[in-house]
Order: sequence, then C-alpha cells, then structure tokens
Amino acid sequence: MTTMARTCFTCSLLLGMACSIVIGAYEESLYPRKISRGNYHEAIQRLQSFKASLTTRDSIASAPSSLSPFSSPPAPAPAPSPSPLSLQGVNYPRVYHVTSYGADPTGSSDSTEALLAAIADAAKGPSEGYLMQGIKNLGGPQINLEGGNYLISQPLRLPVAGVGNLMIHGGTIRASDGFPADSYIIDLSPFSNEGNRESSSTSYNFEYITFKDLLLDSNFRGGGISVINSLRISIDNCYITHFTTNGILVQGGHETYIRNTFLGQHITAGGDKNEKDFSGTGINLQGNDNAVTDVVIYSAAIGIMVTGQANAFSGVHCYNKATGFGGTGIYLKVPGLTQTKIVNSYMDFTNIVAEDPVQFHVSSCFFLGDANIVLKSKNGVINGVDIVDNMFSGSDDGVEIVELDQSNNPFHQIEQVIVDRNNARGMKLKATVAKGSMQGNGTSWTVDFNNVLLFPNLIKHVQYSVSTPGSTFPNHILRNVSENRVVIETNKAVPASVFVSVDQSEAS
Repeated sequence: MTTMARTCFTCSLLLGMACSIVIGAYEESLYPRKISRGNYHEAIQRLQSFKASLTTRDSIASAPSSLSPFSSPPAPAPAPSPSPLSLQGVNYPRVYHVTSYGADPTGSSDSTEALLAAIADAAKGPSEGYLMQGIKNLGGPQINLEGGNYLISQPLRLPVAGVGNLMIHGGTIRASDGFPADSYIIDLSPFSNEGNRESSSTSYNFEYITFKDLLLDSNFRGGGISVINSLRISIDNCYITHFTTNGILVQGGHETYIRNTFLGQHITAGGDKNEKDFSGTGINLQGNDNAVTDVVIYSAAIGIMVTGQANAFSGVHCYNKATGFGGTGIYLKVPGLTQTKIVNSYMDFTNIVAEDPVQFHVSSCFFLGDANIVLKSKNGVINGVDIVDNMFSGSDDGVEIVELDQSNNPFHQIEQVIVDRNNARGMKLKATVAKGSMQGNGTSWTVDFNNVLLFPNLIKHVQYSVSTPGSTFPNHILRNVSENRVVIETNKAVPASVFVSVDQSEAS
C-alpha cells in the first residue's frame, strides 16, 4: 500500500470514528433521560436531518480528487459544529404515524389518547395562509393509521376549529363496549369551549378535511362519522358498519362529498333472515349542496335521509331494508323545495319517497323487486318533477312504478310534472303523457286513460284525429276530458278510428 493510500485510509477511518462520537453525543443531548410524547417526532426528525448532513459532508470529503497522484490533496475546510439551534428550521414531511404515539395496532388495548395526540399535533401544526376566511390552511398533514386496528373509548375530534386541509387515512377504528352511546367514532364538530376555536371569523367549523381508506366499526354504540357545519369535506373509500344512529351524519355546511363507500348496520349481502329488524340510517344529509357517488348501503332502515336542498346522487345502490319490511332506500323530506337529482342508481327492493317534491329529477335508474317512486303529499304541492328513462322490474302484483300517497292531502298544485319514457316488467306503468285509440261506428268515441295517467281527473292538453273511410266529411269536436276520459263526437254516425294523445303537464 502506498504512502498516499495509507494516508487516505487513515483519514477516512478517523472521520468515521469522529462522526460516530459526535452522533452519539448529539443523541445524548436529545435524549438525556426521557422524551415527552409531544417532542418525540421533532427530535427524531432533527436527528435524521443531522445524520443526513454528516453523510453528505463525508461523501464530499471522500470524493475522488481530480488532482494528479503526485499532488498533495487540499485540506478540507472545517465543518461547523452542529447544534440543535441550527436544525430548528429544517423542513420535514408532516405525516403522523399513530403507533409512534403509542397506539396499539392490534386493537387489544385502548388507543384513544394516542390517536387524539396525533390528531392534535397535526391540527396545531404550522399553517400557511387561509382557505375560507378564518380557516387556517394546515398544508395537508396526514394522520396515518398504518393499516392497524385501533380500539377507542371516546370520539375522535380535532382539538380546535377553524382549520383545514388535513387527512386521516389507512386503517380500522373500532368503538369499545364503553364507547358513549349515540356518539360518533369521528366527530367533526367543535368543542363547546370557544377557547378551542382557532378563529371565530368564519361561520364554518372546518374545511377540506379528508377521511380515506377507513373501516369504522361503531360496535352498535352510535354512528360512524359526524360532519357539523363544515365545508368541502371528503369521505372516500370507507367502510362503516355496526351503527345504531347514522353511518354518516352531515349537518349544515356545504359540499360534503361521499364517494366509493360501503355502509351497513349489519354485515350482510342481502337476504338476511333478520332484515325486518334493521334500524338506523346509512347517510343522513341535513345540509345543502352535497354529493353521494358510487355508494352501497346494504343494511339500515333508511338508506339515505335527505332534509336539505340541492343534493346530488349518482351510482347509489340501496338494498338496506326491503320496502315490504318497512324500509326506504332514499327518503326526501324536503317538502316545497327539494332540488335533488338522482341518476344512474339501483334501488334494490327499496323505494324512493319524496314529500311535496319541487324540482326533483330521477333518471337512468333501475328499480328491482317492486321498488318504486312514491310522491307523498304534505301540503298538496308538486312542481318541476322529471321521472324519465328508468327501468322497473316486479313480481306482477300490480305495483305502480310511480305511486301517489295522498293520505294526508290530495295534490292540488300540480305543475311541470313529467313521468315518461320508463319501461316496466311485472309492474304497472304510470305516466303523465299517454296515447290511445279506438274504432267504432257512431257519433261518440270515449278513450279512457285512467289505467295509465298518474294524476286523477287531470288532462291539460289533448291532441286527436278522426279517420273515416269513404267520401264522408263529418264535423267533429272534443266534447269532454273529465275523469281522465276523452270524449270525441261527430255530427253524424260514421265508421271511424279515433287517435288521442294527452298530457297532464303544462310543459311544452
């Protein structure tokens, strides 16, 4: 070994030993005896950053020289001594692993305090500007459940309101037997103490909070997720079960989006022998401007309860509790101003009920097992309703595809209602437009539309034609449209065919 090689080897060895000594000393300064839970992540990340900086310096110092082998290598510039103060400004990813806080991923012991501590660190971390006025932008910290199964005895809440841009994801959370009755596993509502609000200048509690890839087991103690007076909340790819109240409750606020999620009080795939005993509600929307997309509700008394306007549903599959057992797929309890759209959905033995619907649209849906649409009169108002292009399949028991429930009051204010272009097998078609014809020899022709028309004694538009053979040109007139029967008369007896189209809607 040449003198130059020995010198390089010796320097490298001494530098490595020095690094080990410095790192050990630095670790001692970080961990004199015990690190509190709140400082654990910061200390680890500072240590990792420090080690990385030493590795970088060592790589630079040991890089091969471009000088000739006969030249003496230049002496490296002395590196400044590391200190905790010099590392406090280091940026690091804000992913909070709950097991680092002591959470038990096996579900054997209670992890409530550990999960709340991770959530608190994320919610109280640094922020950059605002989303809505008064909602601090946390920048997107993530509470990572690391695929674990965690037992909790108290609801999980953010410690402060007025924050946004945060995610909880990636694991299972189960309520313990001592979990407070009628509470929610994740409760997105502020504490009653106003001192826990980051800012009081906004009317919303939270904005842009995401719950993703979660299985929530309420253990028949309460509900899954509660979202109170919040904005742009995302619930994505979740499985929520064993709830007694609501799988998901949305109260007030705007724009909670529920996607790719499965909800059921009991875990079943249909045909459950205890189906008639199912209770609770899969999704309870008590606010406006929300969307439910590609969601399955497989057991609950009510699949979706809606008491707010301007909500949209697409790709929803409800087989929560058959209507024959007293269940409802989607219940729209928004009389007088519904403003709801349901498309591309599958009502599987469960019906849709809408009270006094105003601006209500259902299209491109499939109704199986005598499932139908019930228009329920509360104050007798129905306006701006479109039920078109749907498929219905039943058991030949005479169930109507669209049914009027006028047990409280008859509908008396009926405008712009279109029920048309639906098809049915084993169920009775009902519509607001119809065509009929008859042939005969005489002076009067009556075409009865009661078997088809939805509303009794209501025909607003009639078109008809009279066809008679030979050279006779009789005078004819529309004589009557009462009781959904159209009467056409001629001034003389003739053999004729009469063709009639009727419409119960005022829409053109």
